[in-house]
Amino acid sequence: MASYVALFRGLNVGGRVAPMTELRALFEVAGATNVKSYIQSGNVVYTAPARSAAKLPARIEALFSRRFGFESVVVVRSAEEFQAAIAANPFVGREANLAALHVMFLAHVPAANAVAALDPMRSPPDTYVVRGREVYLNLPNGAGNSKLSNAYFDAKLRTTSTIRNWNTVLKLGELLAG
Repeated sequence: MASYVALFRGLNVGGRVAPMTELRALFEVAGATNVKSYIQSGNVVYTAPARSAAKLPARIEALFSRRFGFESVVVVRSAEEFQAAIAANPFVGREANLAALHVMFLAHVPAANAVAALDPMRSPPDTYVVRGREVYLNLPNGAGNSKLSNAYFDAKLRTTSTIRNWNTVLKLGELLAG
């Protein structure tokens, strides 16, 4: 059994409500064990056998859509991938305001030419670094005031993303560890 974190996009905002108790139950129906959720925004930590782990996100998305009547993309990372993403944050240790840090988790690794075409001056003083399937964001004026949005990165990188603040990322890392 391996541990994973599932990150739903756009849950419990804009009328798209999915109670965490019901969400945890969907994971159990799909075959996950040790299912835990963190806050109401669609963060689920679970274990699953390696042989079925790759199929679980698609199964969860289908069960979710049937149960709640709308779709939500699920981005999954193994415990090792998630801990590596935490360790790779280029803004930690640079005297950054930790409350300004966010991580955008991408469904797929973007093409190098798509990353190169991003506009580093899109939303000053906001900064970002793309590393693999993560976009690390330093948003000193807050995520709500930034033009570095999911829609921007999804369109430019041709993938789907979901964003979490640094405190949530760290808490999920703790849950995965144990």
